[in-house]
Amino acid sequence: MVRPVPEKPGPDQESVWDFPRPAIAEATKSHLRVEFSGRCIAETSNGVRTLETSHPPTYYFPPNAIMVSALKPSDHSSFCEWKGEASYFHVELAGKRVENAAWSYPTPTSSFVILRDHVAFYPSLMEGCFVNNERVQPQPGGFYGGWVTSHFSGPFKGGPGSYGW
Repeated sequence: MVRPVPEKPGPDQESVWDFPRPAIAEATKSHLRVEFSGRCIAETSNGVRTLETSHPPTYYFPPNAIMVSALKPSDHSSFCEWKGEASYFHVELAGKRVENAAWSYPTPTSSFVILRDHVAFYPSLMEGCFVNNERVQPQPGGFYGGWVTSHFSGPFKGGPGSYGW
């Protein structure tokens, strides 16, 4: 395995290499927005972000900040060693549907209780995801749901050769 060399953070940047492991979750006042099928389906300034070494943050929206009618329960689930079992949702609106595009932790572990019933969206599957009006780039690789913005320096886990980081 080739050990990555963290990029030096610029002014007003956080290095994802300074994020903790194991991961943590914390409240954020950043303005978060998700667009799908020409509509805003989630928007808040009271979200939660998860932070983990080498990963850009993943943002979670409280239930009252989401167009719940656009979420359709999925049979898919996954397990995180820190957060617990995730339940997934298809996102469907105005004749468009994306399978397993969002997820939630209905019964998270005690360290992540702040995430209970909050919903995260894969930015690669939405028309647009924004942090403080900056359009995010999806975390590389497709497996993770991190939101890359100019506020973070990498390199970011997810791309080729980064599995063992």
